[in-house]
Amino acid sequence: MTDLVAVIIPAGGSGERLGAKIPKALVQLAGKTLIEHAVAQMAPVASQIIVAAPAGYEEQFQQLLGSEVTVVTGGLTRTLSVKKALAHVDKGNEFILVHDAARALASTDLALRVIDSLRAGEKAVIPGLPVVDTIKRVDTDNYVTKTPTRSKLRAIQTPQGFARKVLIKAHSSADDVTDDAGLVEDRGVDVKVILGEDRALKITTMSDLEIAHKYLISESSNQIRVGIGTDAHAFSADPSRVMWLAGLLWPNEIGVDGHSDGDVAAHAICDALFSASGLGDLGSNFGTSDPKYSGASGSQLLAEALERVQAAGFSINNVAVQIVGNRPKIGPRRAEASTALSRALGGVPVSVSATTTDGLGFTGEGRGISAIATALLSYRAR
Repeated sequence: MTDLVAVIIPAGGSGERLGAKIPKALVQLAGKTLIEHAVAQMAPVASQIIVAAPAGYEEQFQQLLGSEVTVVTGGLTRTLSVKKALAHVDKGNEFILVHDAARALASTDLALRVIDSLRAGEKAVIPGLPVVDTIKRVDTDNYVTKTPTRSKLRAIQTPQGFARKVLIKAHSSADDVTDDAGLVEDRGVDVKVILGEDRALKITTMSDLEIAHKYLISESSNQIRVGIGTDAHAFSADPSRVMWLAGLLWPNEIGVDGHSDGDVAAHAICDALFSASGLGDLGSNFGTSDPKYSGASGSQLLAEALERVQAAGFSINNVAVQIVGNRPKIGPRRAEASTALSRALGGVPVSVSATTTDGLGFTGEGRGISAIATALLSYRAR
């Protein structure tokens, strides 16, 4: 990407209609909060992510999302939350996406299509779906006053994309609207509607949550495969050996010995993908006998693993990896690590966690580092 993109996620909605006593963005969906799903999907396209959290929940959001995500205190309305987030957008960002945390499953591909339209010259781009129901406009007494032509109607979704200056100027207004495109429309800017997607549904009720679950768990006609992978490396005796872990460079850390860059998190994920798809293991695919992989990055191996499992007819639903070791400290860069691994896998949701072994074994003694990964794949018979 040549142009930098900031993503703003206002996340102040309540979870009352979901039966929750916490903000909607903190409601769990398949083991992760809605805000984590939303950030994971947007991260591969973003140079900066800003989340506007409800007052009093800022620290909880920051812990969930990691230091790479900027968490600010939201306002009493969605519009005020976006205004507050705009004040933190880096000046280098050419475009801004505004995305609802409640549309947690809107895909990376949808965000990319919005950005592509902006790069083609549009000033405001929003996704939408054709309306299938007949819509009636009614008065205060519920009498029909007009029936709009259905073919000209669209149900609008997020992320909504804007040229930076256009959105900032629109938010100089005191108006309060339900979406940012409304502010832009009022200022005479043409708003382009592109085709949205069903999975970008707004999660408001329990039935919406159930539908969202179905997008994460493949249809019954798919075969579900689970794979587990591991990798371990000893810390190098060479103090100049750099550390690569979870697709990231870790400055001031001594790396590990290995044929490639020694990224145990990436290697464990590759092993899990091959295990689930029945394509062998890490060694049989990226063996030390092949000079092609000498010094290869973990991100390169993940990208090749993705190609191989897709060529075999599989799609990746999600991946989880746990890093085991005394160092480096994963917590401060957990969100960044998830983003890097997700980007290498084409936007697949990736969860990263870390633990120690309380002084037991080679990791506990500080002699090395290891990782354990789990991958959920689906296969559709052709």
